[in-house]
Amino acid sequence: MENLNKKSVAILATNGFEESELREPKKALEEAGATVHIVSLEKGEIKGWADGNWSNTYKVDKTLNEVSQSDYNALMLPGGVINPDLLRKNAQAVSFVKSFFENHKPVGAICHAPWLLAEAGVLKGRKVTSYDSIKTDIINAGAQWEDSEVVVDEGLVTSRNPR
Repeated sequence: MENLNKKSVAILATNGFEESELREPKKALEEAGATVHIVSLEKGEIKGWADGNWSNTYKVDKTLNEVSQSDYNALMLPGGVINPDLLRKNAQAVSFVKSFFENHKPVGAICHAPWLLAEAGVLKGRKVTSYDSIKTDIINAGAQWEDSEVVVDEGLVTSRNPR
C-alpha cells in the first residue's frame, strides 16, 4: 500500500459490523501511515460480529455529529448484515456517505456495505461487487454488478470477500 502519511480515513460503522472487515482494513491503513477514525452514530463503543456471534468492542473515535467529509481523505465501509442495514436507515449516515462521492473522494465498501451506497443513490452506472445476496438490490440501484472478489471503479473499491 502506498504511503498514506498525513492522510485521514473515516471508517463508518455501528453495532453488527463484520469484525474482520473493520479490523483488517483499519490495521492496513494505519500501517501505511494513515490516521483512522471509527465514526459512528453514538459515542462509546460498537460491537462487532464474527463467526455468527457478537464479538469484540471497538472504541468510537468520533460521532457523525462531530465530523464532515472535509475532515477526511477517504471513507471505508465495513459490511456485516446488521451494520449497513442500521446505517442506511440513518439520514445523517447516508448524507455523510453521499458527501464523499460529491467531493470525488475514495470510498471502499466491503460485502454488505454497498447497501449503504444504494441508499445514498451513488451507484448509478458504477461497476460494483458485493455479497451475492444483495446483488439484486445493487442492480436495482443502477449499478453494474460484477461477480468478482474486488472491483475498482473511479475511486470506488468494492469487495465481497476480504479474507
